[in-house]
Amino acid sequence: MEQNDFDQPTENDKELVSFVVDHCDRWRTYRDINFLPQWEEYERIFRGQWASEDKTRESERSRIVTPATQQAVETRHAEIMEAIFGSGEFFDIKDDIKDVDGNPLDIEDLKLQMMEDFKRDKLRKHVDQVVLLAEIYGTGIAEIVTSMEKELVPSTMPMPGQAQAAIGTIERQRVSVKPMPINPKNFLWDPNGTTVDDCMGVAIEKYVSIHKIVRGIERGIYRKVNITPTYEDTDLEPTQEVSQYQDEKVLLLTYYGLVPREYLNKVEDEDIVELFPDESAAEDYQDMVEAIIVIANDGMLLKAEESPYMMKDRPVLTYQADTVPNRLPGRGTIEKAYNMQKSIDAQVRTHLDSLALTASPMMAVDATRLPRGAKLTVQPGKAIYTNGNPNEILYPFKFGQTDGSSITTAEKFQQMLLQATGTLDSNGMVSAVGRDAAGTGMSMAVASIIKKYKRTLVNFQEDFLIPFINKAAYRFMQFDPERYPSVDMVFIPTATLGIIAREYEQAQFISLLQTLGPDTPVLPIILKGIVANSSLSNRAELMQRLDAMGQVDPAAQEKQMIQEQLAMQAAQAQIAVNTTQAEQNRAEATKTIIETKLKPLEVQAKIQQGLTANLPNQADMASREFDKRVKVAELMLKEADIKNKSKIVELQMSKAKDNVVNAENDFLDELQKGMQ
Repeated sequence: MEQNDFDQPTENDKELVSFVVDHCDRWRTYRDINFLPQWEEYERIFRGQWASEDKTRESERSRIVTPATQQAVETRHAEIMEAIFGSGEFFDIKDDIKDVDGNPLDIEDLKLQMMEDFKRDKLRKHVDQVVLLAEIYGTGIAEIVTSMEKELVPSTMPMPGQAQAAIGTIERQRVSVKPMPINPKNFLWDPNGTTVDDCMGVAIEKYVSIHKIVRGIERGIYRKVNITPTYEDTDLEPTQEVSQYQDEKVLLLTYYGLVPREYLNKVEDEDIVELFPDESAAEDYQDMVEAIIVIANDGMLLKAEESPYMMKDRPVLTYQADTVPNRLPGRGTIEKAYNMQKSIDAQVRTHLDSLALTASPMMAVDATRLPRGAKLTVQPGKAIYTNGNPNEILYPFKFGQTDGSSITTAEKFQQMLLQATGTLDSNGMVSAVGRDAAGTGMSMAVASIIKKYKRTLVNFQEDFLIPFINKAAYRFMQFDPERYPSVDMVFIPTATLGIIAREYEQAQFISLLQTLGPDTPVLPIILKGIVANSSLSNRAELMQRLDAMGQVDPAAQEKQMIQEQLAMQAAQAQIAVNTTQAEQNRAEATKTIIETKLKPLEVQAKIQQGLTANLPNQADMASREFDKRVKVAELMLKEADIKNKSKIVELQMSKAKDNVVNAENDFLDELQKGMQ
């Protein structure tokens, strides 16, 4: 193919490439000076790789990299991922439209459709990598790639002229939207901006296989240029290897941002409103448009067009793992743990270097009394030849004893690392927090850790998750309008709690349930909270059953009302029986009182009758008999009086009992009135 068969760049193309490359070169210089050396060391710490520039002292020989920071990164990474995807649904949709035609949009179906597409595109895997990069370097970056994916679907088609059908597959096109993770070493941004939208532009530079460029040229995505492989900069590689593969690679620079309109379109002079003179530095920035520029090997323009997206948004997302105000890059877990990690490594390496001098056997030798050409090494079973007495020629020795304080100091530094990163492990929390009898120290420590995780989670939701779902929905509506009609919707994040916060709240729920007991009316609500915070596979089914428990069954409610009415009628009948019995007791008591009052009169009358009856004729006999009968009468009166007092006591006791019964009856009457 001759050179004339390729697209030749115009003057506008050359000026556009110069404009973009010049800005990206300056942005790269700023990034490499301020961030690149630290990022490369952060990567080595996370991967446990040693480099000569990571020495803590010149005489250091040990190359161990302790795993404290690795554990902190993985703990925070796992906690954030659990908080995002642990509940199953990580976003919700709110219908923000006013439906006037009587056909409301089925928001639930739309949400399920988006969830299905996200699962096909392996969204969780991509987000997992973005979050991990954010914890290592401090900034999570993703490029939203929209493409048409081919799918082979099993199908059965009838064969013409026959009663049989052919079984096979059909090809179907599907819109795919993926957040591809970007290493910060491959990301360029305008240092004057604090967010992607605030920058004049952002760029992604990386090495790609040449076959991808050729495929893009064949499909008409890129211009037809004479592309050749090239390789220069190893800093753009995703990992630091001993030897990077350099064949069949093309350096690709993708720029998303503002460019002068005249570089994209042929603009007539009369269409340009001159605000600044030709020699002014502001002339190039007076009329700019949002564009996508793709440049290969720092000079070949593959693509230059205005933003094809209907919302004119940039397909790049960033978020800070920990907030650094007024700056686009954030602060990661390794940056927080850096000082303590270097201190731990220094102490452990010092201990190992000391062990190399004290644990390995060493010999002091009289070299003049060794045989010519002898190579002295110490190993089990070896014979050492000497010219004379070996006790005089060979002398084993070592440099002192290894001090164990270095390991103890390293453990203290590790506790400080946990404090700096806000991470939790099984041993660090117990040793770092004083556990009192009530456990309040542990609860306060866990609550503090949960708050720190929520800060990162808020950054992720506000700056990454919701903007991505919005951008993905706009692209679905633009490129797949049959499945996604263009409507106004509001997306709400539903990420809840990580595993630490979930376990902590589960313990609180269980403690509350033990306090209230199983008969509490809020039992279904507490159980629903426990199930909602769990990771059970049948959680949705359990939630439905608990919701059904909270709903009132009409048949059961009617049956319960009948039972309550029967119970009320039985209580009223019992009250009536008690009232009748009380009236009967009251009548008997009145009768007894009357009889008791009449009894002394009856006795006196009988005594008087006895005194006057059967008296002797003789006067003296009559007088004695009269006295005798008077004494007998007095004794009988005393006896009657005693019996009368006993009856009075019994009546008083009976009356007191009746008062108690009356009080009970009055209470039951009041209770019945209250129930009615």
